[in-house]
Amino acid sequence: MKSVKDTFKIYNGVEIPCMGLGTWQSPDETAKNAVLAALSHDYRLIDTAAAYGNEKGVGEGIKASGLKREEVFVTSKLRNADHGYKATMEAFSLTMEKLGLEYLDLYLIHWPNPIQYRTHWEEATAGTWKAFEELYEKGKIKAIGISNFLPHHIETLMKTAKIKPMVNQLKLCPGVTQDETVDYCKKQGIVVEAYSPFGTGMIFGNEDMKKLSAKYGKTVGQLCLRWCLEKDFVSLPKSANPMRIRENAEIFDFELSKEDVDFISNLKGVCGEAPDPDNIMF
Repeated sequence: MKSVKDTFKIYNGVEIPCMGLGTWQSPDETAKNAVLAALSHDYRLIDTAAAYGNEKGVGEGIKASGLKREEVFVTSKLRNADHGYKATMEAFSLTMEKLGLEYLDLYLIHWPNPIQYRTHWEEATAGTWKAFEELYEKGKIKAIGISNFLPHHIETLMKTAKIKPMVNQLKLCPGVTQDETVDYCKKQGIVVEAYSPFGTGMIFGNEDMKKLSAKYGKTVGQLCLRWCLEKDFVSLPKSANPMRIRENAEIFDFELSKEDVDFISNLKGVCGEAPDPDNIMF
């Protein structure tokens, strides 16, 4: 990988950029400006979600960039309240209306077991995935996937699925490695994406990472993103600061030693823990 434009290949042949812009907690106008900044610095992957409430701003940013539609890889996610076949179809239509796009590059089920469906999540997930498969087969979505799914959720999904998930987006950051799920996905040929690669900012106060920052002459954020790259994760750093957006992309002129990759992986507790999708309260 030599730039943010370089890609991992999904098993269906679609190529996904190795790094993208996360937009969680960015309202519409902030998201629009962040997307414009990212695209001007060669980012080609933009990640949003219905639950973020900023799909309109993200779509406006993509349009204002002047780039051709096929030059930008756009991801969104299904809101927790909209599981099931009919609700998924309606939610997808609303997402596309807000984004102002004719097709989506990647659509994800945001959570496998939201509280609204806790007593019958298996049935709801099966209905949702049926809708995903139909939208994929019609060319409305280039790739379909999941987020926060553990192996047992994927195994349940595959009992009724015709198409295996192509991507799984997980919380992955220093000390939060979700090894069992990552290994499972890689064995299944599922691309792994890392959200919250900075541990929602918790990593910036860590003294060990500051020492590594001095060693490499790189920021703590850049070390986290290089770590993701070394682990073969697509990373999704969130920022609304144009300077930081540019800085985050400057990770292709150095490598971490294997010892330092392992050291970062083992910083347990510094970025909290991985969420338990079977006990989330939303």
